[in-house]
Amino acid sequence: MLPEQLPFLQLFAPIIFVLGAIHILGPNLPISRGWARVYVFAAVWLIVARYVSWRLSSTVLPVQGAWYEIGWVWLCFAVEMFALFDAFILYLTFLRTTDRRAEADRHEARLRTLAPNELPSVDVYIPTYNEPLDVLEKTITGALSLDYQNFNVWVLDDGRRPWLKNFCEAKGTGYLTRPDNADAKAGNINHALTKTSADFVAVFDADFVPQRNFLMRTLGFFDDPTVGIVQVPHAFYNHDPMQANLALRKTQPDDQRFFFEAIMPSRDAWNAAFCCGSNSVTRREALRQVGDALPTTSITEDMMLSLALLRKGYVTRYLCERLAFGLAPENTKAFFVQRQRWARGAMQILFQADGPLGRNLTLVQRLLFLPTHWLSQSLMLMMAIMAPIIFLWTDTKPLVNVTAEAVIYYLLPMVLAVVSGLWVYAPRQYFPFGAQVLGMFQSFKILPTALATLVKPRGHIFKITPKGSEAQDSDYQRDVFWAAATLMILTVGGLIINTIPEWRIVSQPALVPMVAFWAGLNIVILLLVCMISLQTVIRRSEERFNLNEVIWILAADGTASTGRIKDISLSGIGVVVDPESACTARIGELVRVFLAEVGFVEGTTVRQADDFIGIQFNLEPSIERDLMIRKLFTSGRDNSIVDASAFSATMAILKSIWTTSSALPNSNPVVELIAFAEKLPAQSLVIQPRQAQAPIKEITRRALAA
Repeated sequence: MLPEQLPFLQLFAPIIFVLGAIHILGPNLPISRGWARVYVFAAVWLIVARYVSWRLSSTVLPVQGAWYEIGWVWLCFAVEMFALFDAFILYLTFLRTTDRRAEADRHEARLRTLAPNELPSVDVYIPTYNEPLDVLEKTITGALSLDYQNFNVWVLDDGRRPWLKNFCEAKGTGYLTRPDNADAKAGNINHALTKTSADFVAVFDADFVPQRNFLMRTLGFFDDPTVGIVQVPHAFYNHDPMQANLALRKTQPDDQRFFFEAIMPSRDAWNAAFCCGSNSVTRREALRQVGDALPTTSITEDMMLSLALLRKGYVTRYLCERLAFGLAPENTKAFFVQRQRWARGAMQILFQADGPLGRNLTLVQRLLFLPTHWLSQSLMLMMAIMAPIIFLWTDTKPLVNVTAEAVIYYLLPMVLAVVSGLWVYAPRQYFPFGAQVLGMFQSFKILPTALATLVKPRGHIFKITPKGSEAQDSDYQRDVFWAAATLMILTVGGLIINTIPEWRIVSQPALVPMVAFWAGLNIVILLLVCMISLQTVIRRSEERFNLNEVIWILAADGTASTGRIKDISLSGIGVVVDPESACTARIGELVRVFLAEVGFVEGTTVRQADDFIGIQFNLEPSIERDLMIRKLFTSGRDNSIVDASAFSATMAILKSIWTTSSALPNSNPVVELIAFAEKLPAQSLVIQPRQAQAPIKEITRRALAA
């Protein structure tokens, strides 16, 4: 019986089944149990199989007409099946999951019973090229603050900067340069491997600050001789472009939570987790099994290293704990530099003999390492935007024999099932509407990059993601903005034309309301893409942390008062003064504040209102500055956690359309940066670390003892 002939309840029966079996029952399942995950998988793909059967037999095979009409229907079908293939891989991944936090607890307890000379040795690498001091000082100071007794910190400077050499010598860290910059980051690390010899190597990108317990939480996993790498999530202490440009800092998590908190634990269960370039520890003996060097045949050397070690019997273990915090891309330009590099590197591994199509991998591991999602997501999202436009302007249908009843009976249950299933697997990490908007935003550049890499996989330049003061650019993404705006205008124009009988292009007017709903959703998505493209002005040079601690304030006249910290950064502090100890400091006056774990810090009063006082720190390079970095950035303070549901996040995104102020910039702002033009000679330079003399360690111990 055709959907058009079905009674009302029978027509909506598939949707009711999905709502009951997945959306309502799913959240009440013990989803960490294997049988519950299999149940969700089976329920979803039963609905998808039903849809695919209808899609092929009723909307594709019967197609007739001109060659381009037939070709367009088959192309749309092929793209949709490609996207469903990648969705199947994702669901296959979610059939298993791990949670290794309890295991890390046991390992840490054991390690803390060992004497310093019994702990394995670790070399901590911080590879850098052009990152400014405001980024590097946090990472270097954080690395020196690690709660571990047998490690050395090495700064690998491919920029060969004298000021950084001097900074490292003052801090007591090792400093390395090399004669050239061959193979970018991988080459930099490979050069360092020839100069160091610890049992393990920890790697942190220049902007990632390790938490003090990083090594204690990760090294214990290497008791298993088959573990080659331990990886932890990439977490951030700032907000990504979507959060910033749509004012979603408190209502939408950063876009990488789904990958690091849902997908990676499941990949780990299949022994298919991989090194993500930063926040990892690698067994040196395992590296020796693959030539004592990182692969250099792809710009995603981290994933290639995991594949190489996997073939030698070493797995990458994943601990889902936020043990290092870094900088998310601080503007849209940095965002695309990063994502295009990831997409290009991922597509390159398809052409490697030791990539996912090579030997000695299980079938599931091959599927999980396929990088096809970089293509399928962008293709599907772009097709979803283009199909209504082409239909409204040319009357060329993406599928045939479709009615509103068929959409309700087949299409909507499939979409609802796929989305609901992912939501059941990752209720606090998967935000479907936000993923749709951000996916569309990045598709404008990711799709050309992925396709170009398929045509020319070699010869692409490794680009560093701008960080810190290097990323203070408020310009907007012109190409993305105007491309999205053009598609939005074409969609609106097509709808208007087809509502006027004399101008109507579509030959089946009954289809217009259904396409209008589809087009309306596209207009909202494209509008949000345009808004993300308009980079918001970055007003603060340092990220602020919410902190509730007692503080003492000494005014210039010697009067002391107390209060509680409201928020704090390296550049200043907001204090709520206790009512019974009124602060006598006035705007512009110098004050001294006493902070736990830091000591006295000088500052200037810059704001005062009722019981609130704002103080700008005068924190020049000093041990107090180092202790402040240690306090704010290495003790697990996380100001980026957003506890939101899929519904609340969707509502927040939609609300941003009329609450967020967006405008085209008048001109490109001029950002003045400190120019460190002088370079060290292009040679291998090795400055050994002075671990026993590192001032941050010694004085930190004294400060805590006091």
